Amino acid sequence: MTLTHWEPFRELSTMQDRINRMNRLFRESYSPEGPEEAFSTTSFAPPVDIYEDEHNITLKMEAPGIDEKDIDVRVEGNTLNVRGERKLEKDEKEENYRRIERQYGCFTRSFTLPSSVDSALVSAHFDKGVLKINLAKKVDAKPKQIKVTVGSEKILEAKAQGKAA
Repeated sequence: MTLTHWEPFRELSTMQDRINRMNRLFRESYSPEGPEEAFSTTSFAPPVDIYEDEHNITLKMEAPGIDEKDIDVRVEGNTLNVRGERKLEKDEKEENYRRIERQYGCFTRSFTLPSSVDSALVSAHFDKGVLKINLAKKVDAKPKQIKVTVGSEKILEAKAQGKAA
């Protein structure tokens, strides 16, 4: 019987290399622009943070390197759609790229709006590469403070019916 030392991280690294090579071959083979443009025009999805307070639901989307004119924000039914494009910068002097890691191309992100959002009160603001979308909540969807009273249930029922106890 022979014991073999197993190195799981080396195997994971080997598997990741194989997957990367398959992805590269796939993109080069099926890209309409050809192998040179395959890496630069990959579609991507900018990351989004979503948070909520009592008045709004807010989305913050990272969109550095994208012009505001290349971003389209629409509400269609109960869906918020954000579309855009990060274009590959072409200088007058052609750069001889050795590696392109930033992602370029078109993106679409869609979010189903909850019924508490007033779709007529959606606003978007773009500043320093961050797209901020505010989704205002409907008035009836905002929390309502309920006063808690102390006392006997019978006394409270009588007061509710207009009887003096």
